[in-house]
Amino acid sequence: MKVLFVAGDPKPERWTRPIQEHLPDAEVIAWDPNGGTVNADYAIVWQPPAALFEREPGLKAVFNLGAGVDGLMALPYLPPELTVVRLEDAGMSAQMAEYVLHQVVDISRGMARYRDQQAEARWQIHRPTQRHQWPVGAMGLGQIGQRVARTLAALDYPVSGWSRGAHQLEGVTTYAGTEDLDRFLGATRVLVNTLPLTEQTRDLIDRRLLGKLQADAVVINVGRGEHLVDQDLLQALDDGRVSHAVLDVFRQEPLPAEHPFWRHPSVTITPHVSARTLRDTTIEQISTKIRDHAAGRAISGVVDRSRGY
Repeated sequence: MKVLFVAGDPKPERWTRPIQEHLPDAEVIAWDPNGGTVNADYAIVWQPPAALFEREPGLKAVFNLGAGVDGLMALPYLPPELTVVRLEDAGMSAQMAEYVLHQVVDISRGMARYRDQQAEARWQIHRPTQRHQWPVGAMGLGQIGQRVARTLAALDYPVSGWSRGAHQLEGVTTYAGTEDLDRFLGATRVLVNTLPLTEQTRDLIDRRLLGKLQADAVVINVGRGEHLVDQDLLQALDDGRVSHAVLDVFRQEPLPAEHPFWRHPSVTITPHVSARTLRDTTIEQISTKIRDHAAGRAISGVVDRSRGY
């Protein structure tokens, strides 16, 4: 069995050596952009070149080093019958919940005021947070979205969740489908986007959607930059319909220095760090799935090509 590692890492041995340890009977090969066909059975990829699928037509499955597969699915020459497997959690849901919780608590408790007061050596106590005034809406209820929703609900924030299909989640009011979207938005002051990127969700966070949120809304985008219409958010911030935005993902990364998000006083920017792939956990998960797939056993995380996730 041959396993091809295609991730553009300048030190691919950081991945290939432990993969080899987990798959001692396999030949693990790092992608050579100038090389030829190696007749690989499986590929482990992150933002692979389209040439991969031309050079390796015998692939049985491709394993993505991330939960989001939108970039992979958009590649030309990706065989329509090829099994595509996304990364399931691998430590990312806890990181994402931690990131979102930090942002929600920081904003809802007005911690920026205390940072400003510290700079002025000013002692002033403000009224405590009333959590019922900060209803959170998790848009997307996959593993990450569910973890975010449960974490905030455990701290007594009112939490709603919306997704394409119906879900039941203890302590969370759930909505499903386009017919429920407006009701979900109307129950939401803090919108947390964890949706996968598909043609149906591209540009979803636009002027119309933002206008359906509760007053003094907050937008936290940890999904994909392409979910958000940048200019519509800037307009909503300037109009006061949205009071603050926390953005971790962008249409172009790195975010260009001239982008107005950088200088807007009501925007918090982080450089796509809300959840990072944990190498050891990822390698163990993917290696186990490769062994199972090669043995003919069913594996989880297989992408539904009709849905795009």
